[in-house]
Amino acid sequence: MASGITRLKGRVAIVTGAAQGIGRAIATRLADEGAKVAIADIQDAVAAKTADEIKAAGGEARAVRLDVTSLDSAMAAVETVERELGPLDILVNNAGWDKLEPFIESTPETWDRIIAINYRGILNCCKAAIPRMQAHGHGKIVSISSDAGRVGSLGEAVYAGCKGAIIAFSKTLARELARNNINVNVVCPGPTETALLQSAMAGREKVLDAMKRGIPLRRLGKPEDLAGAVAFFASPDSDYATGQVISISGGLTMVG
Repeated sequence: MASGITRLKGRVAIVTGAAQGIGRAIATRLADEGAKVAIADIQDAVAAKTADEIKAAGGEARAVRLDVTSLDSAMAAVETVERELGPLDILVNNAGWDKLEPFIESTPETWDRIIAINYRGILNCCKAAIPRMQAHGHGKIVSISSDAGRVGSLGEAVYAGCKGAIIAFSKTLARELARNNINVNVVCPGPTETALLQSAMAGREKVLDAMKRGIPLRRLGKPEDLAGAVAFFASPDSDYATGQVISISGGLTMVG
């Protein structure tokens, strides 16, 4: 359903991991507000389906292959987007992955994958996008961290470490890029209904129920709950906000 808001009209956005889940909701919201959106994902067929659905609803989108763990892939994706959609205005770093287990039971191979997708992936995409934004004289970078990176989370030690690193990286980047009129902000989801959460919590329904009871709003987040916060940071409404971190968690965490 269209929001009726067109504050992103004509803006070009890349959303990583946008084929499904939170990324799909973000891409749909940005397109709904008028942005031309690149559905940047390693899942080609699913990304194409998401782009087609956005276009069918009257938005502008196209699927672009992107493996965030590869700097070459990130560079190529940004080049494709600028060639086919126009100068890049917005980068949403959403792609992520996790495996729920106690740290002592985890392996270096798992650490490497979590770090490569959740942290190095953001470094790669920022490295590819920032020079373009500097050349244009403006830009909005919004990175999806997690409340796990703010307060920790059982069974997610390496993931939480990456998400905490995203916050520190983004604050530093915000300082470095302010002179270029590039805003850098962070959105931290709490527990959200996604395929990743369903997979991680399979067979742990009691834990999931306890999690819901601990949330003041008494429900898990939905991908659409995150999309509005990202759209705000991507829009002119946030022109004087940079280096900021907002938690969208139903009140689960209220850290100042």
